[in-house]
Amino acid sequence: MKHFTKTLEDFICKNCGLSVYGNGYTNHCPKCLYSLHVDNYPGDRKENCHGLMKPIDIVSKGGYPVDIIHECQICHTIKHNKVNDTDSTDTIIKVMKEKVKKEMMR
Repeated sequence: MKHFTKTLEDFICKNCGLSVYGNGYTNHCPKCLYSLHVDNYPGDRKENCHGLMKPIDIVSKGGYPVDIIHECQICHTIKHNKVNDTDSTDTIIKVMKEKVKKEMMR
């Protein structure tokens, strides 16, 4: 059973400072792709951690990015979030390149 609460709210990105206008499904900054660890289930705002969620990977299907993988910089929780049409293509590519670079260094 999936839990989801539509939460319509605007926010200022804690990573890059962009003013983001939410549509009820907005869960990350479209410029830097960072999020905040504020939900147990999408939209519930019941998580106490409030750490920055860094984009660490992009999942693609059919050659198109579909999910952003975030890792909380405080508690290291991993979460998946859908890529939005307004998300920065340059930042998506940057996250993908950083992941490849990190894997090559192993």
